[in-house]
Amino acid sequence: HRPGEHVRVFPLSNWTELDVWHYIAREGIELPSIYYAHRREVYLRDGMWLAEGPWGGPREGEQKVEKTVRYRTVGDGSCTGAVESDAADISAVIAEVAASRLTERGATRADDRLSEAAMEDRKREGYF
Repeated sequence: HRPGEHVRVFPLSNWTELDVWHYIAREGIELPSIYYAHRREVYLRDGMWLAEGPWGGPREGEQKVEKTVRYRTVGDGSCTGAVESDAADISAVIAEVAASRLTERGATRADDRLSEAAMEDRKREGYF
């Protein structure tokens, strides 16, 4: 680049979810327990397990049940779903992710099920 120009570098931008988990295992990084399987009350909406919270839900007709779930990503409770899982440690998570044919975003982002522009809509509404 030329003097005065700025360069943005994203060294992890081409990492997969599996790459991240291999790195966590290799480096012995401790993670919050929410990333591992645990019992939790959830309700099903649009094929996704969501947790009750001040953001709304469950709605009429949506029943809370206790499931063993984990979070493949952790974001806002109003738009981040859990996945059914028995993966209670890093090696089990790695095996689960390696066998999955669904991306973490596809499995856990409720916004993506509302519309392709849901995240942009949230930005416009002042969420970010």
